[in-house]
Amino acid sequence: MSLVLLAISLSIALSLLAFRFAVFALPVMAGIAAFLQVHGGGAGFGLSFLAGLAGAALSVALVIAILGFARNPLLRLGALGLFAVPAAVAGYALAHGVAKHALDPGFMLTLLCGGCGAVVAVAAMINLNTLGEGLLDP
Repeated sequence: MSLVLLAISLSIALSLLAFRFAVFALPVMAGIAAFLQVHGGGAGFGLSFLAGLAGAALSVALVIAILGFARNPLLRLGALGLFAVPAAVAGYALAHGVAKHALDPGFMLTLLCGGCGAVVAVAAMINLNTLGEGLLDP
């Protein structure tokens, strides 16, 4: 019985960890793209790693700067949407990877995965908006 409880608690912990990672899908994608671009250009691993970190930080800083300085709500929503779309795709893929073994392919699986993607996208928008307000407001 304790092994079952351990498996359930580890599944919940890994799901929460994956949720936290899915929220930050845009910086991860930007960092990986910068790493691959610099490494493909002939730079070493260390310089490529630093370029990847800089690309990830720059993507977050750009969105936070738009949130902090733009007064147009459509521009702010666009910046949040830019951050939320990769998070939604990551949330959909995360739910599909877990639920495809429990449900038959069809409408219910698509509905469940779409709902999970929407939850992750909204969480990414809320998280980034809170971060932007906390950093740039006096």
